[in-house]
Amino acid sequence: METFSLFLLNSVIIYYVITKNKPVGSTVLNVKNLVVVYGSKIAVNNITFSIRHGEIFGLLGPNGAGKTSTLNAIEGLIKPQSGRLLLNGINIEQHSSTAKANMGVQLQATSFQSELTINQIVKLYAGLYSMKLSNTDIIESLRLIGLEDEAGKPFKKLSGGQQQRLSLYIANIHSPLLLLLDEPTSGLDPQSRRQLWDRIEHNRQNGGSILITTHSMEEAEAVCDRVAIIDNGKIIAIDTPKDLIKKHENDPNVRKISRGKITLEDVFISLTGGEIRE
Repeated sequence: METFSLFLLNSVIIYYVITKNKPVGSTVLNVKNLVVVYGSKIAVNNITFSIRHGEIFGLLGPNGAGKTSTLNAIEGLIKPQSGRLLLNGINIEQHSSTAKANMGVQLQATSFQSELTINQIVKLYAGLYSMKLSNTDIIESLRLIGLEDEAGKPFKKLSGGQQQRLSLYIANIHSPLLLLLDEPTSGLDPQSRRQLWDRIEHNRQNGGSILITTHSMEEAEAVCDRVAIIDNGKIIAIDTPKDLIKKHENDPNVRKISRGKITLEDVFISLTGGEIRE
């Protein structure tokens, strides 16, 4: 218990040191020549990209393209074969505890204890980051995400949209340097999806940096400042959604599959192929 408490204390101290200055436009995440291998399969093949402070960056790709493996390496869940991962200049592999303390993660499937109430979940995660939140503080923060009237409800009683909003709030509770969102709007109705987009934009406006994976090209086009398209473990395009469309709008392959105005989805399918991936 003493060791765990010391770990949390050290992580929080280092967290405040490395987040002291977050100039918008400077690099928050630097992925350099990343290689991830499972047995004989190269899941991520020497990819390089960076994310700036205050940027929403999308990582797009078909199933099995290498998105999840890239995310897992950044989170420190798997050890890459080679390459460098720097969070605000801190080597993620060498200082994994510090890096994890400065990241927030929202996965497709939440893993909160279903019987805990929202209030209890918020207090639990606030405590992990040595944050002191009064009941008034919690209710006010829940009001901002439209859940103040649900504070006493167990997690399992929330709708899918409510669970996603709470999950995003918890991932961002300690104002991390980098927020990692893995398919955050998967399965949500249009209203819930738009509300979540608003929360993501709110995080960005407050200086947050966000890496998002999504299969929705509409979502990527709507919320991302830049996107990288990854396929077969390699990044095959990286730019703003608008500029990617502009670069490929006269490509015969893109024109062939489009149904009217050229979209990011048309460009994506042209670059990655039209076959269904499992």
